[in-house]
Amino acid sequence: MDRLSAMALLVKVTELGSMSAAARTLHMPLTTVSRHIAELESALGVRLLIRTTRKLTLTDAGVDYVAAARRILEEVEQAERQAAGEYQQPKGELVIAAPTMFGRQHVLPIVTAFLASYPQIRIRLLLSDRNADLIDDHIDLAVRIGVLPDSGMVAIRLGEMRIVTCAHPTLLEKHGTPQRPSELSALPTIHIESPMPYNGWRFNAPAAEDRLVVLQPVLGVTTPESAADAARLGAGVARLLHYQAIDGLACGELRLVLETVEPPAAPVHLLYPARELAPLKLRKFLDFATPALRQALRRIAATG
Repeated sequence: MDRLSAMALLVKVTELGSMSAAARTLHMPLTTVSRHIAELESALGVRLLIRTTRKLTLTDAGVDYVAAARRILEEVEQAERQAAGEYQQPKGELVIAAPTMFGRQHVLPIVTAFLASYPQIRIRLLLSDRNADLIDDHIDLAVRIGVLPDSGMVAIRLGEMRIVTCAHPTLLEKHGTPQRPSELSALPTIHIESPMPYNGWRFNAPAAEDRLVVLQPVLGVTTPESAADAARLGAGVARLLHYQAIDGLACGELRLVLETVEPPAAPVHLLYPARELAPLKLRKFLDFATPALRQALRRIAATG
Protein backbone atom coordinates (compact mmCIF):
# COMPACT_ATOMS: atom_id res chain seq x y z
CA MET A 1 0.00 0.00 0.00
CA ASP A 2 1.37 3.43 -0.93
CA ARG A 3 1.95 6.07 1.74
CA LEU A 4 -1.11 8.21 0.88
CA SER A 5 -3.41 5.19 1.01
CA ALA A 6 -1.91 4.18 4.34
CA MET A 7 -2.50 7.71 5.67
CA ALA A 8 -6.13 7.57 4.52
CA LEU A 9 -6.55 4.17 6.17
CA LEU A 10 -5.13 5.42 9.48
CA VAL A 11 -7.40 8.47 9.39
CA LYS A 12 -10.43 6.22 8.74
CA VAL A 13 -9.46 3.93 11.64
CA THR A 14 -9.24 6.91 14.02
CA GLU A 15 -12.53 8.38 12.73
CA LEU A 16 -14.43 5.12 13.27
CA GLY A 17 -12.66 4.17 16.48
CA SER A 18 -11.55 0.66 15.56
CA MET A 19 -9.83 -1.35 12.87
CA SER A 20 -12.82 -3.68 12.55
CA ALA A 21 -15.16 -0.74 11.85
CA ALA A 22 -12.74 0.60 9.24
CA ALA A 23 -12.46 -2.86 7.67
CA ARG A 24 -16.25 -3.13 7.38
CA THR A 25 -16.59 0.37 5.92
CA LEU A 26 -13.79 -0.16 3.40
CA HIS A 27 -14.80 -3.77 2.60
CA MET A 28 -11.31 -4.90 3.52
CA PRO A 29 -10.24 -7.89 5.64
CA LEU A 30 -9.39 -6.94 9.23
CA THR A 31 -6.02 -8.66 8.93
CA THR A 32 -5.20 -6.46 5.93
CA VAL A 33 -6.07 -3.28 7.81
CA SER A 34 -3.96 -4.35 10.78
CA ARG A 35 -1.03 -5.27 8.53
CA HIS A 36 -1.06 -1.94 6.67
CA ILE A 37 -1.14 0.03 9.94
CA ALA A 38 1.75 -2.05 11.28
CA GLU A 39 3.71 -1.48 8.05
CA LEU A 40 3.13 2.27 8.32
CA GLU A 41 4.37 2.29 11.92
CA SER A 42 7.40 0.23 10.90
CA ALA A 43 8.22 2.61 8.04
CA LEU A 44 7.97 5.61 10.37
CA GLY A 45 9.80 3.88 13.20
CA VAL A 46 7.23 5.00 15.76
CA ARG A 47 4.11 3.62 17.43
CA LEU A 48 0.98 5.48 16.27
CA LEU A 49 -1.75 3.46 17.98
CA ILE A 50 -2.06 1.83 21.37
CA ARG A 51 -4.17 -1.29 20.94
CA THR A 52 -6.22 -2.74 23.80
CA THR A 53 -9.08 -5.23 23.79
CA ARG A 54 -11.58 -2.39 24.23
CA LYS A 55 -10.36 0.50 22.09
CA LEU A 56 -7.65 2.13 20.06
CA THR A 57 -5.86 5.20 21.39
CA LEU A 58 -3.52 7.45 19.47
CA THR A 59 -0.06 8.00 20.91
CA ASP A 60 1.27 11.56 21.04
CA ALA A 61 3.13 10.87 17.81
CA GLY A 62 -0.06 9.40 16.38
CA VAL A 63 -2.07 12.52 17.19
CA ASP A 64 0.46 14.71 15.39
CA TYR A 65 0.72 12.33 12.43
CA VAL A 66 -3.05 12.02 11.94
CA ALA A 67 -3.44 15.81 12.04
CA ALA A 68 -0.74 16.17 9.39
CA ALA A 69 -2.25 13.34 7.35
CA ARG A 70 -5.63 15.07 7.31
CA ARG A 71 -4.04 18.24 5.95
CA ILE A 72 -2.12 16.34 3.29
CA LEU A 73 -5.17 14.35 2.19
CA GLU A 74 -7.24 17.53 1.99
CA GLU A 75 -4.58 19.16 -0.19
CA VAL A 76 -4.45 16.10 -2.44
CA GLU A 77 -8.24 16.08 -2.76
CA GLN A 78 -8.22 19.77 -3.63
CA ALA A 79 -5.50 19.22 -6.24
CA GLU A 80 -7.49 16.37 -7.78
CA ARG A 81 -10.61 18.51 -7.91
CA GLN A 82 -8.68 21.29 -9.56
CA ALA A 83 -7.18 18.91 -12.11
CA ALA A 84 -10.65 17.51 -12.83
CA GLY A 85 -11.90 20.99 -13.60
CA GLU A 86 -14.11 21.50 -10.54
CA TYR A 87 -12.65 24.98 -10.08
CA GLN A 88 -13.37 25.93 -13.70
CA GLN A 89 -16.68 24.11 -14.30
CA PRO A 90 -19.53 23.36 -11.89
CA LYS A 91 -19.36 19.56 -11.73
CA GLY A 92 -18.76 16.71 -9.32
CA GLU A 93 -20.42 15.66 -6.06
CA LEU A 94 -21.62 17.98 -3.29
CA VAL A 95 -22.38 16.58 0.15
CA ILE A 96 -24.91 18.74 2.00
CA ALA A 97 -26.19 18.21 5.54
CA ALA A 98 -29.37 19.65 7.05
CA PRO A 99 -31.75 19.02 9.97
CA THR A 100 -34.20 16.28 9.01
CA MET A 101 -37.51 18.16 8.92
CA PHE A 102 -36.09 21.48 7.70
CA GLY A 103 -34.09 19.67 5.05
CA ARG A 104 -37.07 17.76 3.75
CA GLN A 105 -39.37 20.79 3.71
CA HIS A 106 -37.03 23.57 2.59
CA VAL A 107 -33.64 22.29 1.40
CA LEU A 108 -34.79 19.39 -0.79
CA PRO A 109 -36.92 21.58 -3.12
CA ILE A 110 -33.94 23.92 -3.60
CA VAL A 111 -31.62 20.98 -4.30
CA THR A 112 -34.07 19.59 -6.86
CA ALA A 113 -34.31 22.93 -8.69
CA PHE A 114 -30.52 23.35 -8.58
CA LEU A 115 -29.89 19.92 -10.11
CA ALA A 116 -32.18 20.77 -13.01
CA SER A 117 -29.94 23.75 -13.81
CA TYR A 118 -26.59 21.99 -13.24
CA PRO A 119 -26.77 18.45 -14.67
CA GLN A 120 -23.05 17.79 -14.15
CA ILE A 121 -23.37 18.15 -10.37
CA ARG A 122 -24.44 15.29 -8.10
CA ILE A 123 -25.71 15.93 -4.57
CA ARG A 124 -25.86 13.75 -1.47
CA LEU A 125 -28.32 15.29 0.97
CA LEU A 126 -27.71 14.02 4.51
CA LEU A 127 -30.75 14.65 6.71
CA SER A 128 -30.07 14.25 10.42
CA ASP A 129 -30.73 16.17 13.62
CA ARG A 130 -27.18 15.38 14.73
CA ASN A 131 -24.63 18.08 13.95
CA ALA A 132 -22.10 16.03 12.02
CA ASP A 133 -18.45 17.06 11.86
CA LEU A 134 -17.95 18.60 8.42
CA ILE A 135 -14.31 17.55 8.17
CA ASP A 136 -14.55 14.03 9.59
CA ASP A 137 -17.74 13.25 7.63
CA HIS A 138 -16.51 14.88 4.40
CA ILE A 139 -19.42 17.32 4.21
CA ASP A 140 -19.13 20.27 1.84
CA LEU A 141 -21.95 22.39 3.28
CA ALA A 142 -24.35 22.27 6.22
CA VAL A 143 -27.46 24.10 7.32
CA ARG A 144 -27.17 24.83 11.04
CA ILE A 145 -29.92 26.15 13.31
CA GLY A 146 -28.60 27.46 16.62
CA VAL A 147 -25.64 29.34 18.02
CA LEU A 148 -22.43 28.27 16.28
CA PRO A 149 -19.35 27.32 18.30
CA ASP A 150 -16.09 29.04 17.46
CA SER A 151 -14.42 27.19 14.59
CA GLY A 152 -12.44 27.68 11.43
CA MET A 153 -15.60 27.33 9.33
CA VAL A 154 -17.09 29.94 7.03
CA ALA A 155 -20.64 30.89 8.08
CA ILE A 156 -23.27 32.67 5.98
CA ARG A 157 -26.13 33.98 8.10
CA LEU A 158 -29.51 33.26 6.53
CA GLY A 159 -31.81 34.59 9.23
CA GLU A 160 -33.26 33.30 12.46
CA MET A 161 -35.87 30.88 13.74
CA ARG A 162 -38.27 31.45 16.62
CA ILE A 163 -38.31 28.93 19.46
CA VAL A 164 -41.99 28.45 20.28
CA THR A 165 -44.10 26.75 22.93
CA CYS A 166 -47.35 25.26 21.70
CA ALA A 167 -50.19 22.87 22.47
CA HIS A 168 -53.51 21.62 21.12
CA PRO A 169 -56.38 24.04 21.87
CA THR A 170 -58.39 21.29 23.59
CA LEU A 171 -55.52 20.60 26.01
CA LEU A 172 -55.33 24.31 26.84
CA GLU A 173 -59.07 24.45 27.43
CA LYS A 174 -58.81 21.49 29.81
CA HIS A 175 -55.77 22.61 31.80
CA GLY A 176 -55.86 26.36 31.23
CA THR A 177 -53.53 28.50 29.12
CA PRO A 178 -50.33 29.27 31.06
CA GLN A 179 -49.74 32.99 31.58
CA ARG A 180 -46.17 32.55 32.79
CA PRO A 181 -43.59 29.78 32.27
CA SER A 182 -43.74 28.48 35.85
CA GLU A 183 -47.39 27.53 35.26
CA LEU A 184 -46.29 24.91 32.73
CA SER A 185 -45.72 22.52 35.65
CA ALA A 186 -49.51 22.10 35.85
CA LEU A 187 -49.69 20.86 32.25
CA PRO A 188 -48.43 17.67 30.59
CA THR A 189 -45.34 18.34 28.49
CA ILE A 190 -43.41 16.60 25.72
CA HIS A 191 -39.62 16.30 25.74
CA ILE A 192 -37.40 15.77 22.70
CA GLU A 193 -34.62 13.44 23.80
CA SER A 194 -31.07 14.13 22.63
CA PRO A 195 -27.49 13.19 23.58
CA MET A 196 -27.30 16.46 25.53
CA PRO A 197 -28.61 16.40 29.13
CA TYR A 198 -32.07 17.86 29.69
CA ASN A 199 -31.74 21.24 31.43
CA GLY A 200 -35.31 22.49 31.17
CA TRP A 201 -36.92 25.16 29.00
CA ARG A 202 -35.54 28.69 29.00
CA PHE A 203 -37.65 31.83 28.61
CA ASN A 204 -36.90 35.53 28.29
CA ALA A 205 -38.97 36.37 31.36
CA PRO A 206 -38.57 39.12 33.99
CA ALA A 207 -39.04 36.84 37.03
CA ALA A 208 -36.14 34.53 37.93
CA GLU A 209 -38.43 31.54 38.52
CA ASP A 210 -39.75 31.88 34.95
CA ARG A 211 -36.41 32.05 33.13
CA LEU A 212 -35.63 28.35 33.47
CA VAL A 213 -38.44 25.86 33.98
CA VAL A 214 -37.50 22.23 34.65
CA LEU A 215 -40.46 19.98 33.88
CA GLN A 216 -41.32 16.30 34.23
CA PRO A 217 -42.51 15.35 30.74
CA VAL A 218 -45.28 12.82 30.29
CA LEU A 219 -43.84 11.83 26.91
CA GLY A 220 -40.31 11.64 25.59
CA VAL A 221 -39.65 11.29 21.85
CA THR A 222 -36.49 11.21 19.78
CA THR A 223 -37.42 13.52 16.89
CA PRO A 224 -38.97 16.99 16.61
CA GLU A 225 -41.47 15.62 14.08
CA SER A 226 -42.77 13.17 16.69
CA ALA A 227 -43.02 15.94 19.29
CA ALA A 228 -45.02 18.09 16.87
CA ASP A 229 -47.29 15.16 16.00
CA ALA A 230 -47.84 14.32 19.67
CA ALA A 231 -48.68 17.93 20.49
CA ARG A 232 -51.17 18.02 17.60
CA LEU A 233 -52.80 14.91 19.08
CA GLY A 234 -53.17 16.65 22.44
CA ALA A 235 -50.52 14.69 24.35
CA GLY A 236 -48.92 17.76 25.89
CA VAL A 237 -47.17 21.09 25.48
CA ALA A 238 -44.15 21.02 23.15
CA ARG A 239 -41.14 23.28 22.73
CA LEU A 240 -40.36 23.44 19.01
CA LEU A 241 -38.65 25.50 16.37
CA HIS A 242 -41.23 27.60 14.53
CA TYR A 243 -41.01 25.65 11.27
CA GLN A 244 -41.66 22.39 13.13
CA ALA A 245 -44.96 23.74 14.46
CA ILE A 246 -46.09 25.62 11.38
CA ASP A 247 -48.34 22.93 9.87
CA GLY A 248 -50.14 22.39 13.17
CA LEU A 249 -50.58 26.13 13.62
CA ALA A 250 -51.95 26.51 10.09
CA CYS A 251 -54.65 23.87 10.54
CA GLY A 252 -55.60 24.93 14.06
CA GLU A 253 -54.29 21.82 15.81
CA LEU A 254 -51.64 23.85 17.64
CA ARG A 255 -51.80 27.17 19.44
CA LEU A 256 -48.84 29.24 20.61
CA VAL A 257 -48.50 30.10 24.28
CA LEU A 258 -46.11 32.35 26.21
CA GLU A 259 -45.19 34.28 23.05
CA THR A 260 -44.21 37.42 24.98
CA VAL A 261 -41.46 35.56 26.86
CA GLU A 262 -40.04 33.42 24.06
CA PRO A 263 -36.27 32.86 24.29
CA PRO A 264 -34.07 34.62 21.73
CA ALA A 265 -34.56 33.27 18.22
CA ALA A 266 -32.02 30.73 16.98
CA PRO A 267 -29.69 31.95 14.21
CA VAL A 268 -29.68 29.98 10.95
CA HIS A 269 -26.47 29.65 8.93
CA LEU A 270 -24.92 27.91 5.99
CA LEU A 271 -21.59 26.50 7.16
CA TYR A 272 -18.68 25.19 5.12
CA PRO A 273 -14.97 24.51 5.66
CA ALA A 274 -12.62 27.40 4.98
CA ARG A 275 -10.25 26.85 2.09
CA GLU A 276 -8.16 29.00 -0.22
CA LEU A 277 -10.55 28.50 -3.12
CA ALA A 278 -13.97 26.86 -2.85
CA PRO A 279 -14.92 24.55 -5.75
CA LEU A 280 -17.13 26.16 -8.36
CA LYS A 281 -19.91 23.64 -7.66
CA LEU A 282 -20.07 24.88 -4.05
CA ARG A 283 -19.97 28.54 -5.05
CA LYS A 284 -22.77 27.98 -7.57
CA PHE A 285 -24.91 26.22 -4.98
CA LEU A 286 -24.31 28.99 -2.43
CA ASP A 287 -25.36 31.60 -4.99
CA PHE A 288 -28.48 29.56 -5.79
CA ALA A 289 -29.49 28.43 -2.30
CA THR A 290 -28.70 31.45 -0.12
CA PRO A 291 -31.45 33.77 -1.43
CA ALA A 292 -33.93 30.89 -1.64
CA LEU A 293 -33.34 29.85 1.98
CA ARG A 294 -33.56 33.45 3.18
CA GLN A 295 -36.90 33.74 1.43
CA ALA A 296 -38.07 30.48 3.05
CA LEU A 297 -37.15 31.84 6.49
CA ARG A 298 -39.07 35.05 5.79
CA ARG A 299 -42.13 33.00 4.81
CA ILE A 300 -41.91 31.00 8.03
CA ALA A 301 -41.52 34.16 10.13
CA ALA A 302 -44.63 35.66 8.52
CA THR A 303 -46.75 32.63 9.50
CA GLY A 304 -48.31 32.06 12.89
